[in-house]
Amino acid sequence: MNFKKKECLAMLLAGGQGTRLGVLTKDVAKPAVPFGAKYRIIDFPLSNCINSGIDTIGVLTQYRPFELHQYIGNGQPWDLDRLNGGIYLLPPFMRAKRGEWYKGTANAIYQNIDFIDRYDPEYVLILSGDHIYKMDYAAMVEDHKRNNADCTIAVLDVPIEEASRFGIMNLKENGEIYEFEEKPKKPKSTKASMGIYVFTWEKLRKYLIEDESDKTSENDFGKNIIPKMIAENQRMFAYQFNGYWKDVGTISSLWEANMDVLNNTSGLNLNDDKWKIYCRNTAQPPHYISESGVVLNSMVTEGTIIHGTVKNSIVFGSVTVGKGAYVEGAILMPGAVIDDGADVRYSIVGWNAYVGKNCKVGESLPECKPGEWKISVIGPDYVLEEGAVVAANEMVGG
Repeated sequence: MNFKKKECLAMLLAGGQGTRLGVLTKDVAKPAVPFGAKYRIIDFPLSNCINSGIDTIGVLTQYRPFELHQYIGNGQPWDLDRLNGGIYLLPPFMRAKRGEWYKGTANAIYQNIDFIDRYDPEYVLILSGDHIYKMDYAAMVEDHKRNNADCTIAVLDVPIEEASRFGIMNLKENGEIYEFEEKPKKPKSTKASMGIYVFTWEKLRKYLIEDESDKTSENDFGKNIIPKMIAENQRMFAYQFNGYWKDVGTISSLWEANMDVLNNTSGLNLNDDKWKIYCRNTAQPPHYISESGVVLNSMVTEGTIIHGTVKNSIVFGSVTVGKGAYVEGAILMPGAVIDDGADVRYSIVGWNAYVGKNCKVGESLPECKPGEWKISVIGPDYVLEEGAVVAANEMVGG
C-alpha cells in the first residue's frame, strides 16, 4: 500500500486509565468520558487537529479501549474517514515473538515508529487525550519551523503559587528552553508545560530508540526524552498559549470545566462557528420541557425530558428529570434519571444512573478554590434507592 508523505502527523495519547475520576473511568478510558452535554473529552484534540489542517492522526489506546474505539469508528464525524491519511486506532500489539503494553508516553510512540515512518513526516505532533481546550496546532508547527527547532513545547502561564504542581519551563529571552523542572518546590517561572509537543521526526526517532535501549528509563517524555534533549543542547523552544485549557483528570476539575461551558467569561465557547468542536451524536428527538419544568442557565441536549427545575447544569441526551425534582450545579450524563422529588446539587451523575424518588445528592457549597470543589458522584448504571442520601464529596457506585 502506498502512503503519501505528510508534513505533519499527530499522535494522540488516549490510553490513560484516569484513576482519579473514580467510578467514571471504571469501564471506560478517560478520553471517552462525556463532557459538555454532547461531547466526549477526546473530541477536543480531534477537532483541533482537523481545524488545524492535520488530517493524519494515530490514536494510541490501551485501558478499556472498546468504548473509545466504538465512538471514534472510522473518524467520519471529524472528517477523518480518508483514503490518504485519516484516523488510525493504535492499541499495543504482538510482534513476531513478543508484545507488551505501552510502558510510558515515549514507549507508546516508540512502539509505533513503523506507523509514523510510513508517512515519512517532517514533524510529529504529540497530544494528550484528556485536556479541554481549543488550539491552532498549525500555528505551533509554523513557530517550530521558524525557530528551526528540534522540539517545541506548548506552555501556559499559571499563578506562581500553583507553579509547583506543574512541569515548569525556564526560558531565555528568545523563548528557547534552557531548563525543565518537574514540580519544582521553588519555581523560577510560571511557564507550565501543557503536554503538547512538536518534534522534528528525524530527531525524535533517534531519541526514542536511545531511550528504549536505556533500561533505567521510565520511557516518558517529561521525565526522560525532554530532559535529555535539553541536557544535550538540542534546539528546544516554548510556544506560548493564551487560551482556555484545563486538565480534567480529577472530579473537581471535570466538574469545573463543565461549569465553564455556562460561564460567558471563561473563554470556553462551544458555539464558535470559526472553531467547531465535532462529535459523534446518535439521532435523538428534541428535548422536552413540560409545563412544570424550569431551566435556568443550563445546557440541555436532545432527547431530554424535564418536568422539574434545572439550574446552572449540564444535561446530556436522553436524561429525565422528574416532577418536583431540583437540580443545581450538576452534570447529568447520558441516560441518567432523576426521579420525582429528588434533590441533586453540585454532583456528577454517571450515564444511565438512576436517582430514586426523594433522594438527596450533594449539597450547596460555598465558593471554593479552583480544583477543590466537593463534588458528589453517582457511578454509571448505579441505582440509588428511594430516599437515599449521598453527602458532598461522596462517591457511590462502581
